[in-house]
Amino acid sequence: MSVRLVITDAMWGRIEPLMPADPVRGRRWADHRRTLEAIAWKYRTCSPWRDLPEELGSFKTAHKRLIRWAVDGTWARILAAVLAAADESDDIGWTVSVDSTVCRAHQHAAGARKKGASDRAEPDDHGLGRSRGGLSTKVHLASDSHTRPLALHVTAGQAGDAPAFEAVMATHPEAVLADRAYSSRAIRGHLRHRGIRAVIPQPSDQVGHRLRRGHAGGRPPTFDAEAYKQRNAVERCINRFKQWRGLALRTDNLAIAYQAALHLAAILIRARR
Repeated sequence: MSVRLVITDAMWGRIEPLMPADPVRGRRWADHRRTLEAIAWKYRTCSPWRDLPEELGSFKTAHKRLIRWAVDGTWARILAAVLAAADESDDIGWTVSVDSTVCRAHQHAAGARKKGASDRAEPDDHGLGRSRGGLSTKVHLASDSHTRPLALHVTAGQAGDAPAFEAVMATHPEAVLADRAYSSRAIRGHLRHRGIRAVIPQPSDQVGHRLRRGHAGGRPPTFDAEAYKQRNAVERCINRFKQWRGLALRTDNLAIAYQAALHLAAILIRARR
């Protein structure tokens, strides 16, 4: 059986220096590149772990590495290092777009303990919510103007967009483009305090409320309609993630495992310069 690999030599040249070193004591790590390929294969194909091709090593090794590095923050650190290298080489478009997408959750995603393990920073709801559409997870995402991810955060599917805004705004862009779901005093004040230009349209109810108050309603927030046309960058970035079937359909019990897979996808997208 021939397996289609996704990590090129050029990509690995950027990622390899960021990988964890072998432990001082105990067994050495299995080949990092093969392990990353194994995890990527599982989520690209949305296959069960036990169906992992023999060429990619043991499925137990790949699964344990995914969880272990999610728990200790390794995936997030690697992504941060990739972003820092991109910023240093002026490879980030700092007009940032923010949005979210709902991903259906497979029935296999349910069944984890009702309360997340505190030592794993696992949310109590495991990032799963139930609505008329069934079980779902929401991925909140910030993308640069080149349709490449900058930050992401996982919540339950019914969660609102605005409360997760600050979780994906760890960077300091020139401008933030977002839809009406992010039009709130808190978000506009947060961006104004940081000196970031907000390009966010007002929903009709907020416009009507301001007009009814007359002079007390104040001036409308500035809105650059021409710049707002670039907001499609985040939607295109979401489409790149959803090309991985295991991200478009969540099968993980743990939110940290699903978010770790999202981090790996983000790392590979950014490394594919």
